Amino acid sequence: MSAPLDGLRVVDFTRVLAGPHCTKALRDLGAQVVKIEPPSGDIVRIGLPHIGDMGLYFVQQNAGKRSLSLDLNWSEAREVAVEICRTADVIVENFRPGTLKRFGLSYEDVRQFNPKVVYASLSGYGQSTSWSNRPAFAVTVQAETGLTSIVEEHFGGALSEPMNDACSHADIYTGLQGVIGILAALQHRNRTGEGQHIDVSMAATMLSVNERAGSQLSGIDTNGEPIALSANEAHIFELPDGNRLTIAASPIFSPMFARYCAMMRRNDLLGDPRYATANLRREHLSSLLEEVRVWLLTFTDLQELQAQVSEAGLACGMIRRYGERMRYMHLKDLRCDLRHTRRRRAPPRRIGERMDVGEPAFPDQRESILEHCLVFGGKAGDEIGAEDQFRSDAADFAAEADRVGTQVPPLHSLQDQIVTRL
Repeated sequence: MSAPLDGLRVVDFTRVLAGPHCTKALRDLGAQVVKIEPPSGDIVRIGLPHIGDMGLYFVQQNAGKRSLSLDLNWSEAREVAVEICRTADVIVENFRPGTLKRFGLSYEDVRQFNPKVVYASLSGYGQSTSWSNRPAFAVTVQAETGLTSIVEEHFGGALSEPMNDACSHADIYTGLQGVIGILAALQHRNRTGEGQHIDVSMAATMLSVNERAGSQLSGIDTNGEPIALSANEAHIFELPDGNRLTIAASPIFSPMFARYCAMMRRNDLLGDPRYATANLRREHLSSLLEEVRVWLLTFTDLQELQAQVSEAGLACGMIRRYGERMRYMHLKDLRCDLRHTRRRRAPPRRIGERMDVGEPAFPDQRESILEHCLVFGGKAGDEIGAEDQFRSDAADFAAEADRVGTQVPPLHSLQDQIVTRL
């Protein structure tokens, strides 16, 4: 059975997480993705841990893509990039705004020879805002857009010191918003024949996915009631065998308090004056949660417990570590493939040596790509400038690798690349 995006050609100029996660989703849907990296490679290749010379963080976001190394400071390399972009359906990049324009690869440049292209630009603060050139990482964008303060307020005194969230929400959500924009633009192209430029910013994404925005901006006092449906205040309980679970609501919230009472077969608690209001339930939360714990200790069978929780219109879930979660049989129903495969590295080649690239970026471009497959090196006169973003990224990558003491296998430059599946 064919995949939804079979035959779609995607050129991936992205690095780190937001962009690679976007193009990974397109690849998972069947698109043919060519990832173009500078000779130093995507900086995330140094991310630990490694199996052999392959970083697992890199593999997770880039498996299944084809890889091509180009130093865009050289005109020959830019010619190859143009050839690949000429027949692309989708181009995705997540450099600072204006970076690819320096290489003649901006949307305005590409649309001149590929007017139907869907071109997605992912960035921290958008392509044309006053903050467009600010460096952006998930942790900083999350701080600027309110998530960090939400986390701090949520955990309050439970934190011995302020901490950031453990996950890069701004990157992942932005990547997925990019996918949504690309699919919408492809539908627009199907109707009109026109390509489009998609501008997705991490900041706008984080503002749009903040489910608390309405309550935070309203300033309404809820008289102690949790906001929304109270999932943010769901509690964690320990079972007789030492395992822990959470129930996806808080008994502080009045509608959920009634469900908790039904779940425990304790309708008498509905008339207990200690629990008459949300503020009172907060005041006497320890005794209320103790009632729940005592009830949980009466169960020795998890399925029986889950059935009684579900009967009351609630849901519960075991607290598991990620590795433990991966061993559960029902993941086979979700078709989760967690295998790690190795690929053999290509041997280094001499400067100026022509090579057979095997499977080119896109099969019908084989001859035009081979025309350019020579080592580009030696002459500094053809450089665009040391200030350009690709050269800056290469320097940052090398400096970071030296700082952490990680031995990072070099990516071969254009002529040394093997267009291969990761």
